Amino acid sequence: MSLVVYPGTFDPITLGHADIVRRACGMFDRVIVAIAASPGKKPAFTLQERLELAREVLADQPQVEVCGFEGLLVDFMQEQEADVVLRGLRSGADFDYELPLAQLNRSLTGVDSVFLPPSPELSFIASSLVREVASLGGSVDHLVDPGVAAALKKRFKLNPS
Repeated sequence: MSLVVYPGTFDPITLGHADIVRRACGMFDRVIVAIAASPGKKPAFTLQERLELAREVLADQPQVEVCGFEGLLVDFMQEQEADVVLRGLRSGADFDYELPLAQLNRSLTGVDSVFLPPSPELSFIASSLVREVASLGGSVDHLVDPGVAAALKKRFKLNPS
């Protein structure tokens, strides 16, 4: 059975993330969405909230498991007995950042990396931009699942539309 781990902070999960997961489901038997606690990034949502949102968004994908983790990704990968990590690439800058990490992981742990870009119409979406737009009262309905949009409005105490 083929298994891939898609790690990230997912603060919040976007349509771009969901697109990558759904497409990965066509390539792998099992996809683990590994949500990092990342307290140093000061996420807008708690780890538990991010887990719940991701599970809601990906509920229609039976081969997807959403898990939280703290610490090193390589340790989580070993716990899951996984040796392939999935990374989304929106731009060349993402590739420039991700490639050395993939090479380092491969040399240290034997973990291989698979890079997958989001569909072109979703390639501009970044969680940080979604949070910024939402915090300023802008609509993010076209960037995230409806449940995530509602959670953002609640988080930033905005009137639902």
